[in-house]
Amino acid sequence: MASADKLSGSAENTFIGHLLELRRRVLFAVIALFVGFLVSYPFAQQIYGILAQPLISVLPKGSHLIYTSLPEVFLTYVQLSLISGFILALPVILYQFWAFVAPGLYTHERRVFFPILFTSLALFVAGIVFAYFVVFPNAFRFFASFSGNDITAMPKVSNYLALIVKFSLAFGLAFQIPILVVVLVQIGVLQLDTLRRGRRYAFLVCAIAAAILSPPDVMSMVLLMIPMYMLFEMGLLFSAYFERRRKRMADSVPAEETDPERAMDAAEDSFRDD
Repeated sequence: MASADKLSGSAENTFIGHLLELRRRVLFAVIALFVGFLVSYPFAQQIYGILAQPLISVLPKGSHLIYTSLPEVFLTYVQLSLISGFILALPVILYQFWAFVAPGLYTHERRVFFPILFTSLALFVAGIVFAYFVVFPNAFRFFASFSGNDITAMPKVSNYLALIVKFSLAFGLAFQIPILVVVLVQIGVLQLDTLRRGRRYAFLVCAIAAAILSPPDVMSMVLLMIPMYMLFEMGLLFSAYFERRRKRMADSVPAEETDPERAMDAAEDSFRDD
């Protein structure tokens, strides 16, 4: 009975401790975001100019960005500063996330989790860069081609920011295909051999996704479809590597770290000894 009370009290203290630790980590992340916002806001106009360059370069002569309400530009700069501040604070935010979850992971899980997190971030940034330098110029050139004698392109400042944010998120998420493949294989939802045999279906899915995510022109769809399929193949390579690594580590990791029931029994034994 005393042992059960001791276990219950220990669990309650652990839960409260996790909540306090979570609050501390979230507070640090919010402070980092606020500092990033303060650093970004003075340069909001320059940042917006960089983001608008792919559109401005293809607009017909006489066309330019406009705003139709007095606070629109100010609010757009505030939103842009928040996004830029989040990007600047992202290393701190990711560190706080890692510091919170790392103590609850086994040693072999930590070795896998950190590379996946870093690779996911790198792929997300690669997707945004790809969209800015490859997709945006072609897409905006297509949109601006509708401008003629009776139709003049006059994009709104706020609408353009919303458009590039949506496109950037879409391409950043599309570049997460290798991570998605690795996770699905690791948790057993899909088998690596099944994915290898279903390459033709994967290509079809990539084509459909590219048609949905990309602007409505063939060039942009092809520019997204080819990288998506290449990323799928990269996911297969990563999955094969992690499968081999997991098998090697399973032979060397103690049973308590891989078997939750044995780990619980070991914990209860330690409480009894106390």
